[in-house]
Amino acid sequence: MALVRIAGVTLPQQKRIEASLPYIYGVGWSASRRILAAVKVDPNKRTQELSEPEIARIREFIEKNYMVEGALRQQVSGNIKLKKEIGSWQGLRHIKGLPVRGQRTKTNSRTRRGNVRKTAGSGRRASAEKT
Repeated sequence: MALVRIAGVTLPQQKRIEASLPYIYGVGWSASRRILAAVKVDPNKRTQELSEPEIARIREFIEKNYMVEGALRQQVSGNIKLKKEIGSWQGLRHIKGLPVRGQRTKTNSRTRRGNVRKTAGSGRRASAEKT
């Protein structure tokens, strides 16, 4: 079977189709299950075992009912840009590169801040200096 491409994404051949669909931006596990139930495809089938009509049904259903990949990324970045422009709290947090949704920042914001480690030490100079 040829490579399966849906919404511009090549799905992995060896995985179950239920696990392959979340490779598409905008489709998670629960959406994957809903899509397969709607188009009546067995979620335990491997991606390479799908027939052409099944692939076409999945592709068509996703195109009709879900905003995925480029369009979704564009919408999300547009939303962030709008929040920045109007000066909302979330927009200011985006501008500063800090967590947006109320997480603590004293610890545990390494991912958002780019793994910046700020330790103060004791604040004293090296003992080599004479007073």
